[in-house]
Amino acid sequence: MTFQPPHKAILTPAQLEWFQTSDTHKNVISYIETLNEVIVGAKLSDKCEESSSVKAILQILDKIEQVAKDTPTVENSASRFGNPAFRTFYDKINELSPSLHSDIPSLPEDSVPEISIYFNEAWGNRARIDYGSGMELNFLCWLLCLEKLGVLQESDHKAIAIRVFWRYIQVMRVLQSTYWLEPAGSHGVWGLDDYHFLPFMFGSAQLRGHKYIRPKAIHDPEIVEEYAKEYIYFACIRFINSVKTSSLRWHSPMLDDISAVKTWDKVNSGMIKMYRAEVLNKLPVMQHFLFGSLLPYGGPPPIENTSADAHAGHAHPHVHSGMLPNASVNSAVGGADLGGAGQREVGWGDCCGIPVPSVFAAAQNKQPGLRLVGPNIKPVPFD
Repeated sequence: MTFQPPHKAILTPAQLEWFQTSDTHKNVISYIETLNEVIVGAKLSDKCEESSSVKAILQILDKIEQVAKDTPTVENSASRFGNPAFRTFYDKINELSPSLHSDIPSLPEDSVPEISIYFNEAWGNRARIDYGSGMELNFLCWLLCLEKLGVLQESDHKAIAIRVFWRYIQVMRVLQSTYWLEPAGSHGVWGLDDYHFLPFMFGSAQLRGHKYIRPKAIHDPEIVEEYAKEYIYFACIRFINSVKTSSLRWHSPMLDDISAVKTWDKVNSGMIKMYRAEVLNKLPVMQHFLFGSLLPYGGPPPIENTSADAHAGHAHPHVHSGMLPNASVNSAVGGADLGGAGQREVGWGDCCGIPVPSVFAAAQNKQPGLRLVGPNIKPVPFD
């Protein structure tokens, strides 16, 4: 098998329409649905077999978190946007990536240049210092590639969902709160969370068929606190409550609407439909999807782009520098610094949404000196 660095291929509605019928689309959906089904009724504390590959990946995630702890933020008090130290963190991860992958048992060495791109881009965008559901999808694609290579097995699925993926979310919370990563898009993730989608899907799967807890329970602070220990959905609600106050109706209207649904089965099936429609079937998102030998494209050829513009041919309008706050102008149009791993090939462009401040930056602005990490996060009014 000949491996190849992943690249973008979708720039037109016709290409997106073809992708929706492709094997890669089917494989991604199938993988998500498989992980979704395997944790129905499961708790985070459930015992599950951790293979040597799963253990290696968990150790890698621990190392990622340690790199963040060893890469302090820089003075950036004049800005409520992403901290430039994230770029140092990002570069460190790229440098460490080959050695981190060498710790994964049975991983073909010649596959690393391909799969490491998904891994490297799973932590956020270097230029914009932001994070969104696209980066989350990169991490999922990295896991899918490892399964295609035989490194991960079907027997690992439960551990992948309640150990690996949940650990990834925990690491991302550290990065988001440390570097004030901006949401990659002007509306967060459709009113679910400023950053994530899949934890709500997998979390609602855990709760399917639960005898006592209903979706409306997210409005009860005591229930949220208690069930956040075992269920990803409630852990995500607790996170939102920790950085925002006021009603969910104001800052997370979609979650508020979902809470009126009678059963978790309907919530979960709705999440899957929503992911298909709002992530995998939307051109502004999928024009950034990366295709290689493991997740091939094979459709109508992409438009040749010889321009130095990272966003040439994109389906949505550019965000001009005059529209952006100074901090974002510096990160978005700062000369050749167009993003991680070659922005023209793999980055999540600045045209993907109007930059908005990190919720952590907003909280810090209200309570100067407050350390916004983990359990020390405290509520501030939503703005």
